[in-house]
Amino acid sequence: MADTAFFCSLSHEGILAVRGSDASKFLQGQLTCNLNYLNESTAGLGARCTQKGRMQSSFRIVLQGDGCLLAMASELIEPQLADLKKYAVFSKSKLTDESAAWQRFGIVNGDGVLTALGLSLGHEPHSVVRHGELIAIRNSPGRAELWVPAEQAPALVERLGDQLAHGPLNDWLLGQVRAGIGQVLGPTREAFIPQMLNLQAVGGVSFKKGCYTGQEIVARMQYLGKLKRRLYRVELTGHSAPQAGTALFVSGRDSAIGELALAADTATGSECLAVLQADAVEAGDIRLGDPQGPALQLLTLPYELDRDREIQR
Repeated sequence: MADTAFFCSLSHEGILAVRGSDASKFLQGQLTCNLNYLNESTAGLGARCTQKGRMQSSFRIVLQGDGCLLAMASELIEPQLADLKKYAVFSKSKLTDESAAWQRFGIVNGDGVLTALGLSLGHEPHSVVRHGELIAIRNSPGRAELWVPAEQAPALVERLGDQLAHGPLNDWLLGQVRAGIGQVLGPTREAFIPQMLNLQAVGGVSFKKGCYTGQEIVARMQYLGKLKRRLYRVELTGHSAPQAGTALFVSGRDSAIGELALAADTATGSECLAVLQADAVEAGDIRLGDPQGPALQLLTLPYELDRDREIQR
């Protein structure tokens, strides 16, 4: 179903809201993305890092009302709120969990349905269109998110169901894997720096906006360091999707050379996004779980890792 038209509930994620007159200013000093480029028609990706540049969360961020909404893995909402609130004490901004206030749906190959709802969405990634209180955001070609106030969701589900099949979350995640968009989940919290998830290649890191928490480490890796681990897309034939955080090995070597970031089932097994050591990928024979585990096959990503192109605005 991943290549057909369907919709599904994005029930695996929640919404962290930052509202108030200082919301954008506060977040500008906390997140990897440049909030100055967010507007009514543009959303973005980003991350919140520790002082050591390790990602506490990754998210999709959009302006709404008097602040910003950040969609991230549900299990990260509480710890991320607790961390950010420590820095918001002297800021005119209020941080809350608005997960219950919104319903979000993944729409695949359903642009006509969005148009019928008054949402003629552009094709560029991060494009945003609004109609009333509805928000549609382009994720990648053929894939969009629909954000709906919770009280409007039941009626909207009926309208969506009249024109689209109701698909499983797995097929939405498979599209995310194939788009090469990594994500921090509970098991991988503080495991990666942004470049390990190729976040700079999909517009989630600004190297020119100035200081933010973890910025020194992230910038040093971009300009002075050599990234030894990055995100790859891999296939596991004959096995269902492994859990995020599962260690990866090279046959014959006892120490792990990476871990899984995201995985989804396919008709023949599963496809995954994995953070791997570049030299191990060149050597080949990547194994799941232990040096004698099932073999992973390397697949292509839909974007190039061009260092100059990755220098974000």
